[in-house]
Amino acid sequence: MKLTPLQAAYLGFGVIGAAVFGAFAYQQLQPAPSTAAVPALRPLGALPLAAAQPESNAVPERRPEFTLHDLDGKPHALSAWDGKPLIVNFWATWCAPCRREIPLLNRLQHEFSPKGFEVIGIAVDFADDVRAFKKSVAIDYPLLVGEDDGLEAARGFGVETMAFPFTAFIDAAGRVLLVHLGELHENQARAILGVVARVDAGALAAGAARTEIKAALAALPATPAASH
Repeated sequence: MKLTPLQAAYLGFGVIGAAVFGAFAYQQLQPAPSTAAVPALRPLGALPLAAAQPESNAVPERRPEFTLHDLDGKPHALSAWDGKPLIVNFWATWCAPCRREIPLLNRLQHEFSPKGFEVIGIAVDFADDVRAFKKSVAIDYPLLVGEDDGLEAARGFGVETMAFPFTAFIDAAGRVLLVHLGELHENQARAILGVVARVDAGALAAGAARTEIKAALAALPATPAASH
């Protein structure tokens, strides 16, 4: 049976997880070393994804165009939100940092949509899994779902590996100002959105905004406080 790219990626995560678990179990069965202790393995979900930002030359100047379906099967092109600054969040139901971001994204939608911003969630996942997840977790912003086409949409932002979550910040003219790889925290989001608002007000050029956003994020604490 031929696997789709999304199924193959899930299988890859399963193989990696099994390998990590096996290595951990083997380590636990070995006698304690007589010298320095072996560092403890970290679960995959604890890896610092935010440190692995995509190369700047891989991120497009303008947002890609694609069409994905909502949970009712209705297609939506990203161009339907032309003229609005966008927060486009790629996630999956199995991803713990993705799930932690949802309350923050809900707050951003409620606070910033009256100012013209729009949060869009893109679940790179199986539609049935997203439907089941959404029954118990409120998501207050437009939600699109894609399997292989969701992976292709992610690649359109310069993200070639299945590292979720990641969030693209796009100004009202459709220019990609930042692709943030890893869990988004509230102080990061507010710093970024403040710069995006200045671009849309004509007070800052897009190129300068990209530089300013990176500097603003670098000045924040290394481990942002959890959102409340």
